[in-house]
Amino acid sequence: MAKTHRKLTPVELLKKFIFITAGAILMAVALEVFLVPNDIIDGGITGISIVLSKITALPLGIFLFIINLPFLFLGYKQIGKTFAISTLYGIVVMSVTTQLLHHVSPFTNEKILAVLFGGLILGLGVGLVIRFGGSLDGTEIVAILLSKKTRIPVGQIIMIMNVFIFIIAGFVFGWDSAMYSIFTYYMASKVMDIVVEGLNESKSVTIISSEYEEISQTIQDRLGRTTTFIYARGGYSREDTQMIYCVVTRLELAKLKSVVQEIDPKAFIAIEHVSDVLGGNFEKSAIH
Repeated sequence: MAKTHRKLTPVELLKKFIFITAGAILMAVALEVFLVPNDIIDGGITGISIVLSKITALPLGIFLFIINLPFLFLGYKQIGKTFAISTLYGIVVMSVTTQLLHHVSPFTNEKILAVLFGGLILGLGVGLVIRFGGSLDGTEIVAILLSKKTRIPVGQIIMIMNVFIFIIAGFVFGWDSAMYSIFTYYMASKVMDIVVEGLNESKSVTIISSEYEEISQTIQDRLGRTTTFIYARGGYSREDTQMIYCVVTRLELAKLKSVVQEIDPKAFIAIEHVSDVLGGNFEKSAIH
């Protein structure tokens, strides 16, 4: 029988509340103090809201809240109640903060500085909210649903939607602003990835070699990393063997490859990116 949903502890709830609040405020600051006064937009629902605010002269916060509501309902249906509540709270905080900052003078009128600092703060804010279980833009939810229907990757759908948004921005704000907006979006997305995935990038390594016992022991002795054996059978040789699986940091990768090739120059090594590592025994053992 499936286990019931585990409720968050008071400490976890407080942590979630603090970081989603901080992320939503940071995004509002990036929009109202750096980007919007310099006619620079973000992608997704935020970009559409900025364009509509420019055309109608209505406050940005109103559009951010209203346009995101239908996608919030979809998020509740597709992802769950906790996500929907976290997202609703983040959007409310962001919308209210943009309204409070609407008449604040821009921090800079230099567009390059606005792109750099606005993109940095925007990516940091969005990344914090996503990392702690919420969202500030309904575009990703739409992309996930369309991807299920069309089999087009989520990333490509988001890119196509943003291309149309930036083209519209070109007509409304001018083509220079549209090009600045593209760079802002790119920079914010990279910062967001760092915040969500963390700076300590890890790699998973799968090794196939007849010398699996020696390789495994050497990895533990010289890198201080534990390994796992996975039973395998050669498709061509039909012989039983053991694959070695381990997770190392990016800085340890070159040493691991060197260790394996010293023992078996013909060993098969497959390396994959790991977004996050949770549980297990990933602590590095002493090697000296």
